[in-house]
Amino acid sequence: MATDITTDLTRVRNIGIMAHIDAGKTTTTERILFYTGINYKIGEVHDGGATMDWMEQEQERGITITSAATTCWWKDNQINIIDTPGHVDFTVEVERNLRVLDGAIAVFDGVAGVEPQSENVWRQADKYGVPRMCFVNKLDRTGASFDFCVKTIRERLGATALVLQVPIGAEGDFIGVVDLVGMRALVWRGETAIGEDYTVEEIPADIADEVEEAREHMLETLADVDDDFAELFLDGSELTVDIIKAAIRRSTLDAKLNPILCGTAFKNKGVQPLLDAVIDYLPSPIDVGAVTGLDPRDESITDTREPNESEPFAALAFKIASDPHLGKLTYLRVYSGRLESGSTVINVTKGRKERIGKIYQMHANKRAEIASVGAGQIVAVMGLKDTTTGETLADPQKQIVLESMTFPAPVIQVAIEPKTKSDQEKLGVAIQRLAEEDPTFQVHTDEETGQTI
Repeated sequence: MATDITTDLTRVRNIGIMAHIDAGKTTTTERILFYTGINYKIGEVHDGGATMDWMEQEQERGITITSAATTCWWKDNQINIIDTPGHVDFTVEVERNLRVLDGAIAVFDGVAGVEPQSENVWRQADKYGVPRMCFVNKLDRTGASFDFCVKTIRERLGATALVLQVPIGAEGDFIGVVDLVGMRALVWRGETAIGEDYTVEEIPADIADEVEEAREHMLETLADVDDDFAELFLDGSELTVDIIKAAIRRSTLDAKLNPILCGTAFKNKGVQPLLDAVIDYLPSPIDVGAVTGLDPRDESITDTREPNESEPFAALAFKIASDPHLGKLTYLRVYSGRLESGSTVINVTKGRKERIGKIYQMHANKRAEIASVGAGQIVAVMGLKDTTTGETLADPQKQIVLESMTFPAPVIQVAIEPKTKSDQEKLGVAIQRLAEEDPTFQVHTDEETGQTI
């Protein structure tokens, strides 16, 4: 298994996992990490053992507050995953991650379907044009309905939903899915099995008609949005698995439709086909293509950077985090060129030079130091003194300003003060750190009262 960063960008996926609170985002991510070999033990959200929920507050509450980044491998493909919060209170975390991601998985609760925060994150993804697929989770729960969930995705999100799987069994009897592309049944046997292996079986006779109807609907939907596929479909040509997959991929990248898969992450059913679909249907940095920015000397002039290492270096800082051992870490999405530890770059937004310290490939709260990183990757770096969220770093000789991000204005104000005068300095440092990490956390001193607001 590959264990470091690949330079073949066609094999890289930068994806986010987003949803309403409690739809099962973090559990889905934990299963992905288990099956890709990053974790040797499955982490559970409810017992505080989830790898992606590494803050104490997250483990206590069983929710995700900050977005955690991790790198994993699936069938020789590198997947950089960001697990984002579902609580509306932490919506800024979702906003800044969607800006730097190439694709996303939207997770839905199989009982509740589309929920309010599902709509919010979907709109945020629309804003940045992020191609996405859907995973209907928790199909083992009482009251779960795949059809209801798909209906809410179509009606409330206005999505062109392309159903790629039909569930086998319902609620407590859910045992697997029928793959409509390959026309085969994928079955996970036994409650005690950790789901590492599924068996490929014949499609159950009792759902054969439903499967045939669902496949026909899938092919018709594809033909409606993809002209090349429509030609083959209407001619009665043989539609091989490769032809169907290529059409789904084209249409997903063009945001014409959203593939829908299903399963139950908690019971370890449906995760491996989801990983296959990430590779098959979500974009690589090459698919996304060149990023556009402005010339800092004359902002009426646009400039571009192709996602390859021969281009001048350009990156966007999308998150600042305080690590208890390392201090300030700046998360970067590298769009072009190559960044080396010890090199000097310029913060184009502020016009200040920055020296790059250590570069880390992140795994939630753990990290691996690397000497350099190329285009298309997401990393964290040490040593940046003046850079904050949304700012561009570039080659000092070839500068470019990349599109930043917009953040909602704060909706409440409170005055804070230290318990004792001697704590005033510590409070100031802590507040400054919070303001650096969270663009929606704003601090000022009231001129009339002298209070810290």
